[in-house]
Amino acid sequence: QVQLQESGPGLVKPSQTLSLTCTVSGGSISGSYYFWSWIRQPPGKGLEWMGLIYHDGSAYYNPSLKSRTSISRDTSKDQFSLQLSSVTPEDTAVYYCAGVSVYGLGLHFGPWGQGTQVTVSS
Repeated sequence: QVQLQESGPGLVKPSQTLSLTCTVSGGSISGSYYFWSWIRQPPGKGLEWMGLIYHDGSAYYNPSLKSRTSISRDTSKDQFSLQLSSVTPEDTAVYYCAGVSVYGLGLHFGPWGQGTQVTVSS
């Protein structure tokens, strides 16, 4: 069964770049039927989809975050990563990686990583 795990620093200073990595086990990130996605949840708020990466390595981003977001992959390590530049305290959130499945009725998010807390503070 496919499992995902986020890793990276839990504290980032304002104006710096947030960088997280998602490690996928139980399958290949390039050979499965999943797209790979990043989602976050700020304190007291709902989930916010950030973007996903396609099988060919191209990525699509939430327009509100596109200018600051980059998603990439390393197929040799079965990993994909998130970089969010110029962070502010509003970027403080629990960050999740997740697989995205395509079915006849639309998109389904899962499996999910456990999430990792990232705090932006000086």
